[in-house]
Amino acid sequence: MNGIVEQPERDLALSYAPIAGRPGLVALLALDDALAQLLRTTREPAVGQMRLAWWREALEKLDRAPAPAEPVLRAIEAEVLPRGVTGASLVPIVHGWEVLIEEEVLDADAIQRFGEGRGHLFLAAGALLGAKGDPLAVAGQGWAIADLGRNLDAEDERATARDLAVPLLAKASGARWSRAGRALGALAHLARMDLAEAPQAAGAPGRVGRLLWHRLTGR
Repeated sequence: MNGIVEQPERDLALSYAPIAGRPGLVALLALDDALAQLLRTTREPAVGQMRLAWWREALEKLDRAPAPAEPVLRAIEAEVLPRGVTGASLVPIVHGWEVLIEEEVLDADAIQRFGEGRGHLFLAAGALLGAKGDPLAVAGQGWAIADLGRNLDAEDERATARDLAVPLLAKASGARWSRAGRALGALAHLARMDLAEAPQAAGAPGRVGRLLWHRLTGR
């Protein structure tokens, strides 16, 4: 799982963020990428839970002690904390990823809890960027669940994830986003386009054009 979009598309979306907040947004997405990689490389649930517990504790400690020699945590210390986002406020992201270890079967409730936890990244990013009035919660949940659905093996779980993500992303994409929040709005638009019945390939002119329209109008 990589936050839905191919890297060039994600880079384009991130370019919509205010320059001062862009490094912080990159740091938050690097945290999400690190947690996704942790799950990809962990076979034993008990080991995965211990590794996620380390991340929870490390994020909380950022509020009272220097970051350890870990690149993602160092970036959060340098680019996220100074913009008013605490390490403790990022812990729900880890809780979201934990659902995938705790639950053998991903039913609608489990997928919803995953989305609420991982989707907290958008709330933190919105605070960091100074976004006001944007549908951050529904966008973050839809973005997270859509990405999960693309990576599930079981057809019924994929269908459940899609059913949950579609209305969330429709609501997020139907709003007018503030200038500060448009990078996050662009990620939501890309996630919604990936859920289309016949999605265009990453980097297709139609996808890029949709992002440019969002950058100009907030829609």
